[in-house]
Amino acid sequence: MKIKKYTALLTAILSVGILITGCSGAKTSSTATSTQQATDSAQPKEIRLGYFQSPNGELLAKGEKLLEKKFPGVTIKYVQFDVGRDVNTAMASGSIDIATIGTPPGTNGIVNDLPYKIYYLHDIIGASEALVVKNTSGINSIADVKGKKIATPFGSTSHFSLLSSLKQNNISEKDVTILDMNAQDIIAAWSRGEIDGTYIWQPAQSKLLSDGGKVILTSEDVAKKGAVTGEFGIVSNDFASKYPEVVKAYIDILDEATKSYKTQSDDVVKTLSAELGLSVDETKQAMNQISVLDKSQQTQYIGTADKQGTLPQILKDTSDFLLTQKAVTASPDVETFKKAVRNDLYK
Repeated sequence: MKIKKYTALLTAILSVGILITGCSGAKTSSTATSTQQATDSAQPKEIRLGYFQSPNGELLAKGEKLLEKKFPGVTIKYVQFDVGRDVNTAMASGSIDIATIGTPPGTNGIVNDLPYKIYYLHDIIGASEALVVKNTSGINSIADVKGKKIATPFGSTSHFSLLSSLKQNNISEKDVTILDMNAQDIIAAWSRGEIDGTYIWQPAQSKLLSDGGKVILTSEDVAKKGAVTGEFGIVSNDFASKYPEVVKAYIDILDEATKSYKTQSDDVVKTLSAELGLSVDETKQAMNQISVLDKSQQTQYIGTADKQGTLPQILKDTSDFLLTQKAVTASPDVETFKKAVRNDLYK
């Protein structure tokens, strides 16, 4: 099965004026330490932040309310997403300001000229995303997935890694029944015995492993053969234009949270455990399955005002792959992706 195109979906949603915050697939919560309006004209009244339940520095920043502490007069509205295609829809409709998105859906958004830019690389995905199968499925290697039912959220980093692993092992997609499901539906289908396995992320991965599952391969394995995936931060062009200092401040907040994350102190693990809904041990395991990047490490990928990083080429390679899957109608040159990365925010 092929990765779904987003363009028609975005057009349809925008034409009827539906905002993603009113759709299933996104959960919202608002917090504010003060109801007063921001007195600083350089600050918005509200920041609408889309996030994933990923075990990274941003989730820690949310749990520790670092954004609220930095901007006490601003309402912080959190919108939880399960898949990147919904983030693209929300950005296209103007219903969020800042968000996290995976490399494949983010690449798709850039190709389709959605109104956002990349300002931060949250993590490089390793074992936190994996092909997990039932112990009773008869699957003991990637070669055994032929004739099996494997679920994954279409258009996601997990979907990209699943398709990449099939290609790397000379397995045709036609030999596997690949089902489009979100994480919660995957957990339900697993418990009902409707699927043999799934390519999925944390925290769903840990829940399935504790329910008779085992790992066959991970995104770290897939990346070693050239298919790198990660999660990066995007900001709407309108918000970045109006509030550039807020964007810079949020980068500093993420840097603070990521450095704290790397200590894996008891308080850090406890906060993330509550956000992920996992035990302390499961949370520690999830934290060790991705590579988080502080501000000093961003420049390797994002670059600086004087030098391009490696992220644009990673996105170009992803775009080329999406083209083979007919998920995009064209794969632009690397200059398109260079323009989509805010390397000017880094020295």
